[in-house]
Amino acid sequence: MSYAPSLVPQVTTDRDVYLVLDDFGRRLGRAWCETAEEDANRATLLRHLAEGQYLHPVRIVAFNTAEGWSRDATADVADELRRRFVELEETDPSLLEFLERAARH
Repeated sequence: MSYAPSLVPQVTTDRDVYLVLDDFGRRLGRAWCETAEEDANRATLLRHLAEGQYLHPVRIVAFNTAEGWSRDATADVADELRRRFVELEETDPSLLEFLERAARH
């Protein structure tokens, strides 16, 4: 008898998930970025933002379905990025734009 892999995800569902709303410009508009399940955590999100992996991040939403909550995490993430990256001179322009927009809201 052959072994069949489980269809149940191995990643626990009792965790916070972070998604990014990215602005792709006038022609394409805004969309929630696709992300792998294991990369939808805060640490990976912060790294991806710092690396400039988003074109123009507009909003970040966090949720935890096991605990039954969701919230706009844009300001919290921007504040953490500001604390981590005191020297922003060599930072990707998309991150600087995100931090400026988050500060205005």
